[in-house]
Amino acid sequence: MRYKLFGNHTGLRVSEFALGTGNFGTGWGYGSTPDIARPIFDGYAEAGGNFIDTSDSYQFGQSESMIGEFIAPERDSFVLATKYSHGASANPSLSAVGNSRKSMIQAVEASLKRLKTDRIDLLWVHMSDEMTPIEEIVRGLDDLVRAGKIIYTGFSNFAAWRIASGATIASLRGWTPVAGLQTEYSLVERSAERELLPMAKGFGLGTVGWSPLGGGLLTGKYRRGEEGRATGLGVVIQHEDSPQRTAIIDELLAISDEIGAAPSHVGIAWVAAKGVMPIIGPKTVEQLRDNLAAASLVLTAEHIDRLDKVSAIPLGAPHELLTNGRTKQRLAGGKLELLDLSSAPLI
Repeated sequence: MRYKLFGNHTGLRVSEFALGTGNFGTGWGYGSTPDIARPIFDGYAEAGGNFIDTSDSYQFGQSESMIGEFIAPERDSFVLATKYSHGASANPSLSAVGNSRKSMIQAVEASLKRLKTDRIDLLWVHMSDEMTPIEEIVRGLDDLVRAGKIIYTGFSNFAAWRIASGATIASLRGWTPVAGLQTEYSLVERSAERELLPMAKGFGLGTVGWSPLGGGLLTGKYRRGEEGRATGLGVVIQHEDSPQRTAIIDELLAISDEIGAAPSHVGIAWVAAKGVMPIIGPKTVEQLRDNLAAASLVLTAEHIDRLDKVSAIPLGAPHELLTNGRTKQRLAGGKLELLDLSSAPLI
């Protein structure tokens, strides 16, 4: 496995695939017991993986507890990321959830105990509660960095404008810079391309994508009648519920046949080709091996173009207007073809 610098604001070196551990535990009534989860973790580490992604809410704290046991012998070899916002119990109290400074500090202290460590390498704000001001969040994160409880910060499942606001406030006030973005991203969920991914590029954020296979949809297993999240957790993140999604899967399967690779390899490799680090979330060692095999697959420009076209989404306003050739020519004074444009992202 190869390694990448995490964004433009850190010297943090992480493996090209992160290991998602939402399946570590059985608190949700669906997941992996320690005897199953441990070989998955070990296989990932043996392949060179060092980026572990968990959350206080995964399996109601069981995931963190397992990870704490697994990484203990070589804690410093791993980049440990966890999240707060949802709480770590099935029925959390009002003050134990959300994005407030109080919830943040409580959650971090509890996570440190479950993880059996003295610091969290990357703390994600798991999801916006639509109540807590962004200034309170980024100031709280900075306080935790200064206290040595966490090292880097990031946002997951937030609107782009709120992350941009938080990153700007942190920069202007000399607080810890926002380092990362986590978002759902796959061939069947590309809406992050409207605002989130351009924002992340402009602000130099390390970007990771969860569910790069659309909850298993892009493996083709549901077409084969196999079971998965639908019969276990009872939640399928994405469905084959439109003509476009049927066309996406058809094209994915066609390319996988052409190059002799599994559909899952193609789906994960496409995400990586877009500059988004895939978070793989295997439930078995066999799934882990399958996911890791995608690291050695480099799609051709022609394959990427075919997948781009079949999965394209409308960008909407104002993007459709701004990318229109006539508009661009007008704003270039009729000399667009003579204008040397900067390749640096705009902020």
